[in-house]
Amino acid sequence: MRGLGHDGAVKSPTYTIVEPYEHLSPPAYHFDLYRLGDPEELEYMGIRDYFQGQSLCLIEWPERGQGILPDPDLWIRLSVSGDGRKALVLAATAVGVGLQARLAAIPLSSVRG
Repeated sequence: MRGLGHDGAVKSPTYTIVEPYEHLSPPAYHFDLYRLGDPEELEYMGIRDYFQGQSLCLIEWPERGQGILPDPDLWIRLSVSGDGRKALVLAATAVGVGLQARLAAIPLSSVRG
């Protein structure tokens, strides 16, 4: 979120399921599906609306939304690395290839915090 220009705290949406960052360009939505009881719950919250237009949807525990969520453009795996984190970014679509290139161009100093 910092790489997109967000200055505040990045909250975990564990209980709310989604944390919106609509002030960013593109608007971003951080989902945590860990507490999801059934993928159908995503339909009740209007999940498809989040994937319209040019929004960025980041999803933790995507396997809990299987059958409802669209296929991802990118897979990002975070792991602990020393005092920080390491991100492995894999493109899954042509759109993902472009996003991967944009992410690679973000200076590391803008994402640390």
